[in-house]
Amino acid sequence: MPFLSLFLSLPAFAISLDAAKSQGLVGEGNRGYLVAIVKGNGEVDALVNDINSKRKAVYLDNAKKAGVSLDVMEVRIGQRLNEKAAPGEYIQNSSGQWQKK
Repeated sequence: MPFLSLFLSLPAFAISLDAAKSQGLVGEGNRGYLVAIVKGNGEVDALVNDINSKRKAVYLDNAKKAGVSLDVMEVRIGQRLNEKAAPGEYIQNSSGQWQKK
């Protein structure tokens, strides 16, 4: 029983953003948000939702400070994130098509 209780008390390890990107599970959308390329993976979905909610909060704050709409900020950051994506990662171009960088 002690072994079982130790096993049950260990936290679940979620996949990291870098691992998800390098494995092609997620990509950078053209509006500054992560998109799950592989659908139906709970770990990936949780990662995408968590990161996107944090990104949106930052985008809203940055848009307010810059005096632009959220829409403008999302597009600007989306472009930057796509430029910074590492070779082999998925990015979404401005017309919505996915490509491997």
